[in-house]
Amino acid sequence: MIRQLRGLIALACIACGSGAWAQAWPAKPIRMILAFPPGGPTDIVARVLGAKLADQLGQQVLVDNKPGAGGNIGAELAAKAPNDGYTIFYNTSAIVINPALYGRSSYDTLKDFLPVTLTAAIPMVLVVHPAIPVKTMKEFVDYVKSRPGQINYSSSGTGTITHLASAMLASQMGFSAQHIAYKGSAPGLVDLAAGQTQFMTDTINTALPYVKDGRLRAIAVTSAKRSSVLPDMPTFAESGMPGFDAAAWQGVVVPAGTPAEIVARLGTELNRALSDAGVRQRLAAQGADALGGTPAEYAAYIRAEMPRWAKAIKDSGAKAE
Repeated sequence: MIRQLRGLIALACIACGSGAWAQAWPAKPIRMILAFPPGGPTDIVARVLGAKLADQLGQQVLVDNKPGAGGNIGAELAAKAPNDGYTIFYNTSAIVINPALYGRSSYDTLKDFLPVTLTAAIPMVLVVHPAIPVKTMKEFVDYVKSRPGQINYSSSGTGTITHLASAMLASQMGFSAQHIAYKGSAPGLVDLAAGQTQFMTDTINTALPYVKDGRLRAIAVTSAKRSSVLPDMPTFAESGMPGFDAAAWQGVVVPAGTPAEIVARLGTELNRALSDAGVRQRLAAQGADALGGTPAEYAAYIRAEMPRWAKAIKDSGAKAE
């Protein structure tokens, strides 16, 4: 009898297979790695989604900020993490920009990660210190051109989209400025507001508080259409740069080899969170568009973005410093 019972238990375990393990996930807190510091655009959206995800899964989602090297430090850490579903990487467009910008790295975007879903896209805005007497793109460009070697701009780090957007702006409009890289948007904005730098192209959700209280002046937004949180602000395309369209997009990937059942469950839960009215309202208030989609769709998006940004890097002359 005991032998028969053991046999039935063994058969049940085989029948359940990996599905039984998937159903048990998550059985402990999940670590969410971010490659940028607290208070920045990635951190703001990730914490909103992480909190909602924790509510849905019944387990804590612990945000682990690992800033530096334009997002490479966090990406390398995530790529080498255990592929058991308890480490997820809240990534940005840095994972498609950095391969072209840096060349060799200790991780491969296409081989070392499994895409889960595209979470959000945030337009950027060109902001200047209020002491600079400009209100339009033309006035801004003329001002910078008339002061060679005197103008510095902040970014959230070498090779980030905030660096690349400003480099593209300078290249297309024919002016030069000195790049000052920071470990995230927050310190870059602080120094810009203090007059240590003169301009920055940053995400709307982090720059908006500075614009609203007058510490910075907005000139134009980078998206193809105007932002709902800055409806009177023209786009770059309307300001003399036809066809310009750039946004700081974000998503979730996991280490390669993570069980397919866990990837599917995580994708389902993230899409559920992104469909929540409260989450969408909180993201919209910051100028962020909640997205979502399948792992296959996110994989295709990443593959399409890599050559686009590789060309942008080459055309703009941006280089890792």
